[in-house]
Amino acid sequence: MSCAILKSDKKYTYGDYLNWPGDQRWELIAGVAYNMSPAPARKHQGISGALFTQLYNYLKGKNCKVYHAPFDVRLPVGNEKDEDVQTVVQPDITVICDHSKLDDKGCRGNPDLVIEIISPATLRKDIKEKFNLYEQVGVKEYWIVYPLEKTVTVFKLDSSGKYGRPEVYAEEEQVKVEIFDDLIIDLAVVFED
Repeated sequence: MSCAILKSDKKYTYGDYLNWPGDQRWELIAGVAYNMSPAPARKHQGISGALFTQLYNYLKGKNCKVYHAPFDVRLPVGNEKDEDVQTVVQPDITVICDHSKLDDKGCRGNPDLVIEIISPATLRKDIKEKFNLYEQVGVKEYWIVYPLEKTVTVFKLDSSGKYGRPEVYAEEEQVKVEIFDDLIIDLAVVFED
């Protein structure tokens, strides 16, 4: 199963996206529309909640903010108007440290950390299209969480602006969040069922 694509031969913008019915979630990557429906499974939501809670508790009173889906991240190519932006994603979890990127619509610009939790419908998009996208726009850390395998793959941007060799963590391990000095995520809590 894969994400439904809306007329892949047509390029859509954030202006189009804002006018679609609100009962479905969509993402745009380079103008291609991907349907995010149906809602994530229970296990996905549990993992998302556990990750969000650890990040939120750590970030209380600090400069960076954490958000969970649905939360629009608009990724312009240049200085185009919002309605002309062709890439809008809704990562499962997003951390943004530059407050100038935040507005009432969500985030305009690259987040510092993105976490995507794999589901059968989003697997290809998360490990291919979004990997390339997040690397291209300069997301410092990209985590891919595999619920069934109870593993997390962490990609970190290197000095050349590319994701280096990934680090893979299993359910009993802890992950040091590289963008912070002293944040450790306990995967035993994340994958607790």
